Amino acid sequence: MQFEVFTLLPEVFPPYLESSILKRAAQRGLVDVRVHNIRDYTHDKHHTTDDTPYGGGGGMVMKPEPVFEAVESVLGLETIQTQPPPVPVLLLTPQGRVFDQRVAEELSRYERIALLCGRYEGVDERVCEHLVTDEISIGDYVLTGGELPALMIIDAVTRLIPGVLGDPTGAEDDSHSMGLLEYPHYTKPPEFRGWKVPDVLVSGDHGKIEKWRREQALTRTFHKRPDMLEKAELSEADKKFIEGLKSDSHFE
Repeated sequence: MQFEVFTLLPEVFPPYLESSILKRAAQRGLVDVRVHNIRDYTHDKHHTTDDTPYGGGGGMVMKPEPVFEAVESVLGLETIQTQPPPVPVLLLTPQGRVFDQRVAEELSRYERIALLCGRYEGVDERVCEHLVTDEISIGDYVLTGGELPALMIIDAVTRLIPGVLGDPTGAEDDSHSMGLLEYPHYTKPPEFRGWKVPDVLVSGDHGKIEKWRREQALTRTFHKRPDMLEKAELSEADKKFIEGLKSDSHFE
């Protein structure tokens, strides 16, 4: 998987990309993140990438020329006007569709993705209309730029690439991957300050352990994110268990 990141702040990326799972994935050739400075594609002595908005108003707007030139150059296009981008060009913006695990899975099927990090009041609308193929938001709030969202997308998508995680099924059990919140985890020691690990987890009975984990995931989702249950794939046993939760006199 290759990520092409277009940004005005390339220095933001190395500290995170050169750590932990992402670093190991890059070393093993499973992921390649290339960060491009949009300022390198300007042609004035001040490397201007923004200007005041037409019609007035506060803030500055990212100019179209360096953005188009950066993306066209890196993706090997003469001009976007003569042919569409060969890979998804994603603009990170609060106005986009909300990024979630399903979108991460969708993006993980591509071999190459371009991520455009907005700044200031946003980008010239002609970038959105003629260059960007999709707009992605990480939530209903506003950040100072698209760099953090880009890192979040890179991280979430990279985890889904086969071979990245030590456990081949690790990503499958993550919260949201199975449509539910993840079950609780415990490790050594078996008792800490009087708090013991649930007996079932040290029983060695894998069937009981799987049943306990599923029920814990259902319980957590029921109490913390009941909205997720509407879209989750539930077995008849799952539905029966949830009905039991609903009838629990302690639930309000």
